[in-house]
Order: sequence, then C-alpha cells, then structure tokens
Amino acid sequence: MTTTPTTTQKAHHKATGETSRSRMLWGIRDCWTIVLQEFTHLFRQPSTFAWQIGFPVVMVLMFVYVFGSAMDVTGQGAGEGYVDFAMPGMFAMTMALGFMDTAYAVTHNKEKGFTDRFRSMPMSSSAPVTGRAVSDVIRAGIDLVVIAGVALLIGWRSGGSLGATLAAFALLLWLRLALIFVGIFLGLCIRNTETAGMLFAVAFPLGFISSVFTPPEMMPGWLGAIAAWNPVSSTATAIRELFNTPGIEYLEPAYWIDGHALAAAIIWPAVVMAIFVPLAVRQFKSLSR
Repeated sequence: MTTTPTTTQKAHHKATGETSRSRMLWGIRDCWTIVLQEFTHLFRQPSTFAWQIGFPVVMVLMFVYVFGSAMDVTGQGAGEGYVDFAMPGMFAMTMALGFMDTAYAVTHNKEKGFTDRFRSMPMSSSAPVTGRAVSDVIRAGIDLVVIAGVALLIGWRSGGSLGATLAAFALLLWLRLALIFVGIFLGLCIRNTETAGMLFAVAFPLGFISSVFTPPEMMPGWLGAIAAWNPVSSTATAIRELFNTPGIEYLEPAYWIDGHALAAAIIWPAVVMAIFVPLAVRQFKSLSR
C-alpha cells in the first residue's frame, strides 16, 4: 500500500531543502569573507608573507648545498642524485611545517580580539575554520610555486608525465589541507603567541624524523620504523614515485607502508581531517562558553 504525500508534507520538505541550501550559501559566503580578510591583513604586513616563503627557500639551499654533498642515497656516491631525492622531501616538509604558521595566525587573531569579533557577528559557526583553511591552502599553493621555481634553478626536474607531476602537487596540497586543521585546533587551544612560537619543538621532529632527507632504510631499525610511518614520509615517497625520481629503484622498501606510499599519502590526510575538523569547529564554538 502506498501513500501520497500531503500538501503539508511537501511544503515541509521544500522548506527543509531551502533552509539547507540557504545555510550552505551562508557558510560559503562567510567563508569567502574570512579569506578576503586574511589576505587583506597579509597585504598590510608583507614581512610575514616574505618570512613564510623565505624560510623554506633557505632550508632548500642549506640542505642541498651544505649537507647534500655528503649524502649518498642512490648508491652512486656522495652527493650524486641528492637534489632529485631531496627536493620532493623539501616540498613535503614545507607543506608539513606550514601548520605552525596556521596555529600562530589563529592564536594571534584570538589574542587581538578578532576571534571574539567573529563570534559576536551573525556568522556561520564553521566560517572562521573553513575560511582559514581556504586562505592557507591558497598561500600553500603560492609557497609551492616559489619552492618549485627555486628547485628548477638548482637543477631539479620532474621525470614524470604532466598528469603525474600535477598529481604530486595535488598530494602536497592535500597534506597541507589536513595539517591546517591541526594548526587551527592548536591555535584555538593555545593561550598566546609566545606559546605558539614554541611549536617548533613539535614540528621539527615531524619534518626531520621522516624520509624527507634520508631514506628510513638507512636509519636504525626503531627510528626507521617511526620515520616510515610518518605521514610526511608517505607523501614524500609517493611524490618521488610520481616525479619518477632517478635512483629510488636502488632503495628497496624495508617497511610495508613504503610499498603502499601512494595509498598512504591519500589516507593519512583523510584520517587527520576526520579527527581535527570536528575538533577545530567544536573548539571554536566552546570559546564562547
């Protein structure tokens, strides 16, 4: 037996659909407002942007030219092929360490009262979180363009197809997007910018105990296992494969996850976002309690 929806039921479903659509448009509009506000602030303080771009450039030059000549990761001799190996790692580390900038910016906004202003306005509760995420992804894309330009100048080239190369950069932004929400959550939890500046103590192990500069196979067993299962390592290894990096065939995967780096580079950020997106939104809402 079938029943025909009544006029009241149809009106209710229509109203519910319109309400959901209006809320989504409201959230998108408020998200874009936050993005514009962030870039307006950035243009007024260009030194901050210059530092965020300059730091990874200095790291590239230091590790490639200062330490690279002593590194043998391809079995061809010290320094041979190290630029090709290190640059994908530097791309991944730049994306990973970016969560510190996010946390600092969120803490600064909270400390200066911008966050209280957002809470007092008739704004979508998710907009401050999603707006920060969108603006930081755009800035991460700019960072990648700059670092890739430096890499090309020092001799790095992608050996993969155009599609594979674009997929590699998409994986880098995927990692950055996931860690943005970690940075937002930490920034909302941290009380002041002085404490936010101490996140280097957390970020550097995340970046350095990985396959960014050295294959985990060359590390002591226990440390190599930690490095191999680092999400940054999965992204670095996956993009080396997509870039068709010469010499990596010399390195036989010693850990299960190394043999499934591409899948891990997709899954790890998804897991991180599944945990930290709701935590960040909940923490923002709890600030008003």
